[in-house]
Amino acid sequence: MTDYLSIQLSDDALHQTSVLGLAQLGDAVYSLMIRSWLCLSGRATAHGLHKASVGFVAAPAQARAVAKIMPELTAAEAAVFKRGRNTRVRTIPRGATQEEYHAATGLEALFGYLYAKGETKRLNDLFARIVENAGGE
Repeated sequence: MTDYLSIQLSDDALHQTSVLGLAQLGDAVYSLMIRSWLCLSGRATAHGLHKASVGFVAAPAQARAVAKIMPELTAAEAAVFKRGRNTRVRTIPRGATQEEYHAATGLEALFGYLYAKGETKRLNDLFARIVENAGGE
């Protein structure tokens, strides 16, 4: 039986996975990490969790998150981010610029890629950098 919470795809399998597929996976991983951080840090109750998380997972906030971690990315990580950022998307949500939405898609692709590789330590390191000194966004 496959353990979908602890997957570890080969490099070949990762390269065959669509970047938007990785972004979808990364969106869920990033959202889970934000919600976990909010709950564990006492920043949100169950009642206010959705509202509190929206400020962190919206495209403008994810674009700011990218700026915090870009200097720390490896060449392979930066390449995945760029693939996600450069992917053509059909619609841009209200409240986000095209640049913010593309950066957010790149971040999500990166998080999906790292999750699919089983690189949870790296995910946690980058996430810690993102939420470092985070106020009530």
